[in-house]
This record gives sequence, C-alpha cells and structure tokens, in this order.
Amino acid sequence: MDTVEDNAWMSQPEAARQLGVTLTRIGMLMANGHLTPAENPAGRPGVTTASVQVEETWRANAPIRAKVARLLKDTISWF
Repeated sequence: MDTVEDNAWMSQPEAARQLGVTLTRIGMLMANGHLTPAENPAGRPGVTTASVQVEETWRANAPIRAKVARLLKDTISWF
C-alpha cells in the first residue's frame, strides 16, 4: 500500500460518506480495483482522494447499462 500526503488521502468512512455508500461497499470497491488503497503519513489506512473523485464522476455519468455490466463483472470476480 502506498503512502500519500494527507491532502491526497481519505479515510474509508469519509469516502463512504462522500460516495453515499456503506463502508462494506468501500471495501468491495477497493477489492475490485475501483478505489486505490493508500495510507497517510501517520500510517492510517484509507484510499486516495483521486480515486474517490474518479469513482464519484463515474457514478454520476455512467449509463445504467455500464453500471449493470460493472456490477455483473464485479460479482463474477468474487467467485
């Protein structure tokens, strides 16, 4: 896991609030490569701010077909 500066880091609960999802969903997004895990200089685990912004933009602009396709792909990858 990369260490990034505080201004490029976000805690997982903060990312969940910003994206409007549960903390469990943040873990799933990280596991599927949609959010980039990182730790701040103090060693706290979280995600990069940039990856949260990319995810937020994708969620706002992706058509329903892309969202369904992504959900299916992510679900299959768990098996």
